[in-house]
Amino acid sequence: MNLHSPPLDPVAELAAMVAVPFEQAHAMPKSVYTSEIFLAAELEHVFRKEWHCVGRASGLANPGDYLTFELAGQPLMVIRDRDGTLHAQSNVCLHRMSTLLEGRGNRKSISCPYHGWTYNTDGSLRGAPAMTRNAGFCKEDYKLPQVRCETWLGWVFVSLNPDVEPVANRLAEVESLIGAFDMVNYTEWFNESFVWNTNWKVLAENFMESYHLPVCHAGTIGGLSKLDEMVCPPSPKTFNYHTILKEPHFRIAGAHPSNARMAGDLRRTTFLLALYPSLLITLTPGYFWYLSLLPKGVAQVHVTFGGGMCNDFLDDMDVPELFRQLKDLLDKVNVEDKGCTERVYRGLTSELAAPGHLSHLERPNFDFATYLSRMTQGG
Repeated sequence: MNLHSPPLDPVAELAAMVAVPFEQAHAMPKSVYTSEIFLAAELEHVFRKEWHCVGRASGLANPGDYLTFELAGQPLMVIRDRDGTLHAQSNVCLHRMSTLLEGRGNRKSISCPYHGWTYNTDGSLRGAPAMTRNAGFCKEDYKLPQVRCETWLGWVFVSLNPDVEPVANRLAEVESLIGAFDMVNYTEWFNESFVWNTNWKVLAENFMESYHLPVCHAGTIGGLSKLDEMVCPPSPKTFNYHTILKEPHFRIAGAHPSNARMAGDLRRTTFLLALYPSLLITLTPGYFWYLSLLPKGVAQVHVTFGGGMCNDFLDDMDVPELFRQLKDLLDKVNVEDKGCTERVYRGLTSELAAPGHLSHLERPNFDFATYLSRMTQGG
């Protein structure tokens, strides 16, 4: 091994990796995770062009509810207007270009913390102090730039690409696959965010395969994981998935007795959906949780972590306590995943490391790599 050979083009390395049949495939090259060149290609060809999910519409239920985020270097907000419309727009003041809002919350209007220019929730300028002596200033000329925003099955998506295909068209196969779950009928009960010291794709891939569950999660859910029951079919171009059967006694993971939409094993089937590029959903007939990922450089990932219940369970008095216990378990699982994914990134930076062959249970990872290769080549 020549430790000092010049680095290969990471986009070309990935293309070579996915050119082989899955049965012979390796994990993605190290450069795909560690290279600034590959990150730049992702930001340009993936995060600037695709849809990014910011969470559930039920988490922005009231007029003035908002959240902020940064997509491919652009500070943005999503805020619900007084008429119920969700607006995705720039989070930068049109005066001296300060950012406007932080985190998430509720505002009747948007006031710049620098000079007090104030905007309505639809982005139009409401007022600007001490501007009457500027003959060229006209309040009606100012409105925060708007970006694409669509709601699909209760999820809120944003894109910087004005020509991107509608979410409903792009994810029609997903809707057909999980139609019996009636995902609109789920309400978000919690929403958190954090940053982990790993590449965003390491965490995405960690979600996409349950091969790691018996080992990484030995202290929590690993003992319940049955590798021989996991189904990992070849995936379409816009998402991948695999399924797991939950035990019948795990009541809030199964279909409610009032649920007439499902029959047979579907009533206890969990779908693990990875909607490209970075929305990861665990969907059971009773509850859901999700991760939405954004890269923070090559070595960190910003994570939005949320979840909630199917509305079929809303009248069951013991469900809030059962969900609290579930949330405690998910928090412990996250601690385990954080340890595993941060160790993977540290290993990826080693000159002596090399990607190994993939298990049949890692078919979703190969399909994800194929998607990334296509996109970073301009596809």
